[in-house]
Amino acid sequence: MRTLKLALDWRPNTNHTGFFIAKHLGFYEEEGLDVVIISTEEDNYKVTPAKKVELGLADFALCPMESLVSYRTKDKPFDAVGIATIFQEDISAICALRSSGITRPRDLDNRIYASYNARYEDKIVEQMIKNDKGRGNITIKYPQKLGIWDILLNGEADATWIFVNWEGVEAEAQGMDLNLFRMSDYGIPYGYSPVVMTSKAKIRENVTDFKAFLRATKKGFQYAINHVESAAQILDLYVSKADKYVDIVKSQIMTSPSYGNPEEWGKMDLKKVQTFLDWLRKHKLERTKLKADQLVTNMLFEA
Repeated sequence: MRTLKLALDWRPNTNHTGFFIAKHLGFYEEEGLDVVIISTEEDNYKVTPAKKVELGLADFALCPMESLVSYRTKDKPFDAVGIATIFQEDISAICALRSSGITRPRDLDNRIYASYNARYEDKIVEQMIKNDKGRGNITIKYPQKLGIWDILLNGEADATWIFVNWEGVEAEAQGMDLNLFRMSDYGIPYGYSPVVMTSKAKIRENVTDFKAFLRATKKGFQYAINHVESAAQILDLYVSKADKYVDIVKSQIMTSPSYGNPEEWGKMDLKKVQTFLDWLRKHKLERTKLKADQLVTNMLFEA
């Protein structure tokens, strides 16, 4: 039995359902794998998921597409590569409490944005405001990552970036109305998020096991697509007490369509990736010319 480690990008949630199903129902075991799933709660983001891969503490990490760009272009580049996407469409959004009076991105001028301190995040949000004819003049606050949602709810920040299928469902359960601003509605061709990230060197060394990992993971997400309620029940066994307000079944019903075609789960469109890379460069968020096939690969889905 070969042990592989996956570092999640957050506490267990419906973005991760397929991984927990593959583990719970024995799909990984059928492939001869013991997959250890590492939640961010274990170290409170002391080491980011992608950094765990770079340091050899994990074989895979979940991260946004931007993290791949960041790791490939830093002073000492790391050969990060995306091998699968969880979703075929972007289900994230910038959110503000409806009670704040913020009804569109340009209303965020002179307001406080709670940031995860990702390399391109703040500039992307500023550009969204500018695309809505605002100035992009926001104050950035960097709270502890796992506490960002609470910062918004208690009024210490006016907006943050969420997954609508998780924090959005939680807000509704707590009787809080949100205004949501999606990237695609404001001229930003956002890439895939989250993606399964590893390194090119690790792929070369472990190609057989990595293909087995994706086969079992795909099977887990296919199960989630076809058995929504039972998938939610399985995930509920792993969800943190910190997320007690989330209606897991409702979240899973909202989430499952975004996984895409069950047979094509995980595969990324290189044209979509390139469009986002070109957008980053056009707006001077990144200077390096990057090609999509440098950052992502679908080769591990091949027989």
